Amino acid sequence: KAKADPRLSSAIFHLPPAMSLKDNATWKAVKPFMNGGLSGMGATCIIQPLDIVKVRLQLGATGGPFGVAAGIIKNDGFGALYTGLSAGLLRQATYTTARLGIHAKIVDYLKEANKGAPLPLVQKAGAGLAAGGLGAMFGSPADLSLIRMQADKTLPVNERRNYTGVVHALSDIVKKEGVSGLFTGAGTTSIRAMALNMGMLASNDQAKEMMKENNITGFPATLGASAIAGFFASFFSLPFDYVKTQLQKQKPLPDGTLPFKGFGDCCVKTMASGGPLKFYTGFPTYYVRIAPHAMFTLIILDQLNTSMKNAGL
Repeated sequence: KAKADPRLSSAIFHLPPAMSLKDNATWKAVKPFMNGGLSGMGATCIIQPLDIVKVRLQLGATGGPFGVAAGIIKNDGFGALYTGLSAGLLRQATYTTARLGIHAKIVDYLKEANKGAPLPLVQKAGAGLAAGGLGAMFGSPADLSLIRMQADKTLPVNERRNYTGVVHALSDIVKKEGVSGLFTGAGTTSIRAMALNMGMLASNDQAKEMMKENNITGFPATLGASAIAGFFASFFSLPFDYVKTQLQKQKPLPDGTLPFKGFGDCCVKTMASGGPLKFYTGFPTYYVRIAPHAMFTLIILDQLNTSMKNAGL
């Protein structure tokens, strides 16, 4: 009877251990993007009602945040506060997935280049600017559909687009304006995203470092840093958000031209009609909308990263 080859037996019973998921190159590349998208989508589900109130105020609604919210519920029902949620989730699945994933990759690269030393504030700001601008290009179509869905109820009945969802909105835009129509206001969207992410991500990293130096760590540090990040994200981005909203919701005039020719024209006309403070229309509501979203996004992101690290992922 033939004997088994001892070399084969040794090979079978001494296989190298399987590579853990955390060492998998594909998983390491995908994880920051996946966690970024999930954190943004989770935050959007929480603050969507504030977003629609903010848009209505920017489009001329009066009565303050609570009055506008009450009017929406009275006229259209409570569910109207979640108008555009599908577009909002799609926006986070594209925009936030890209911006937070890209930011994580840029920060890792800069840390490696700095040999592990803390990044100076200017590099943190640069990472936020780059991540915001690049991420916005991915999320521009969803952002446009979200603005138009939320603004639809403010139009006269005969001018409403009556979108039934994000797919209807996107397809209608392509049908009437072409593929390029999906990127209406994309330049302004990118500028706004660069300002927001510079304020949000740079201040968040800087605040965490300062808290760590003062022995504040864990969830208190995450909460405090995210609150600071929310304020700076709001302060830097609102003027661009206001212009972006005006550009994205505009409709052709009777002569076929648009009210604004572009970003610069909108800025000039806004300044002429209301001065610099016009750009901060709805700031309290915008802050209440942006700051919590930034906070929830960063808190959820931190918890996801911590949980995966503890699970060996």
